[in-house]
Amino acid sequence: MAGPPETTPDGRYVVVDGRRWRATDPAIPEERRGELTRALMAWRREVRRTRGGPDEQVARAGVQAAKVALGERGTPWWEQSDQERRERWSADVPLPADGSGA
Repeated sequence: MAGPPETTPDGRYVVVDGRRWRATDPAIPEERRGELTRALMAWRREVRRTRGGPDEQVARAGVQAAKVALGERGTPWWEQSDQERRERWSADVPLPADGSGA
């Protein structure tokens, strides 16, 4: 089983197969991080389910909302104030209508 992903020395990125990806904001409370991660996974499943259909863009918007809340997209978390970071991760990220986030 693989260990934790490699990170850059500053902790801002994880490195997977030599490619850098923005890391999740480390200040997000663990419970909220879990909620946002579950929402992200539910939206990713929804993207697969709706691929090529009229609802795919809605699913992709859900992925985007979850990634922004986690700090993986949008304004980098290290450039935000503590208040901006709290507001970002506290934003409502709805689950897909079919409830696949459960």
